Amino acid sequence: MSSKKTDNTNSIYQVEGLQKRYGQTSVLKNVSFELAAQSMTAIMGPSGSGKSTLLHCLGGVDKADSGRILFRGHDMMQMLPNEIAELRRTQIASIFQFFYLLPTLTVEENIEFPLQLQSIPLDQRKEQVATILKQVGMTHRKQAFPRQLSGGEQQRTAIARALITDPKVILADEPTGNLDSQNGQRILNLIQDLISAKGIALLLVTHSQEASAICDTTWKMQDGNLIV
Repeated sequence: MSSKKTDNTNSIYQVEGLQKRYGQTSVLKNVSFELAAQSMTAIMGPSGSGKSTLLHCLGGVDKADSGRILFRGHDMMQMLPNEIAELRRTQIASIFQFFYLLPTLTVEENIEFPLQLQSIPLDQRKEQVATILKQVGMTHRKQAFPRQLSGGEQQRTAIARALITDPKVILADEPTGNLDSQNGQRILNLIQDLISAKGIALLLVTHSQEASAICDTTWKMQDGNLIV
């Protein structure tokens, strides 16, 4: 990773003065915060407040117009596209409302796919996938395709895929937004248990008080401003 590193061993993200516009609309306004390693933080706010845009910038999917995003001391704003891609393969994982499973792959193959991108040996891949399948309660469905799964099963698969690389942080965007309340609570409990056990940081954006309740800290976002 060629970007200059600023040491702060307990931080996953240090964000300073982040700004983002789409046309004439200012979506992020001077956003600054620090996200500690192994912390679980929720960001709540109305639709259009900038929550998802912030996650996209933190995940390297979108780029802010100005400011700094330090990921474990490395300035993401100065990274090359291949360096961002490497971070997304190995250290930054995402969980979405709409699952985004590959329809032609089985549960087992969807979960294994990130390890293939890292050229992990086959035996090691199979062992890691078997372990995570058990942890998310999907061993019995490992040969099923996404179209054969319930919403809750699809999200369990997506969670396993996110966790399989042992990332440093999970960026979760309304992970229960497509589920009924009972399945949603089960997924929240699963996320909380697995992330806590693995020592992964969580940044969760949500409208849901139930979702934010699994986190230690809740921040508010309003009109592009983050209130920490």
